[in-house]
Amino acid sequence: MRTMSAVVTAVSCSGTHTMTKPNQERIEFLTGLGVAGDAHQGETVKHRSRVARDPTQPNLRQVHLIHAELHDELRNGGFDIAPGQMGENITTRGVDLLGLPAGTRLILGEMATVEITGLRNPCAQLDGIAPGLMAATLDRDENGVLIRKAGIMGVVLTGGEVRPGDPIRVELPPQPHRPLEPV
Repeated sequence: MRTMSAVVTAVSCSGTHTMTKPNQERIEFLTGLGVAGDAHQGETVKHRSRVARDPTQPNLRQVHLIHAELHDELRNGGFDIAPGQMGENITTRGVDLLGLPAGTRLILGEMATVEITGLRNPCAQLDGIAPGLMAATLDRDENGVLIRKAGIMGVVLTGGEVRPGDPIRVELPPQPHRPLEPV
């Protein structure tokens, strides 16, 4: 049986606060800041609702990653979602993003490194892409606990260029692992 390697399938960036981020041939990670030219780049929070509450809080959402397997699941549910359409900077395949603990480091390509800070909390803006999309990115486990499937967020520890086709290496943090929470 062949094991699939973790890989970047698309990279996306937008300089404005729009939901969809156009796909690019490459993006540049800037240490401590995020994706060069992206609206969420910066040391302090850039998400508009969070800026309104406290513009001095640290930006734990510099990079948004979504697994292409979610796009597959959504497609099977009748949604035609393309990479970047849900606002992600990095679309991956072959790594269980939602199952990673907080503090996991993802090395994308040769050296660009993102530390995972938490889950993206799906918002009603997803319904602007397709009615019912927000609900499709939420689920419940067997105990009724809410599962958020709209990707994960992280901060850039090491800058570098990231392109589609780049490999992804996963470095887990020391035990005990902390589960991802919305950030």
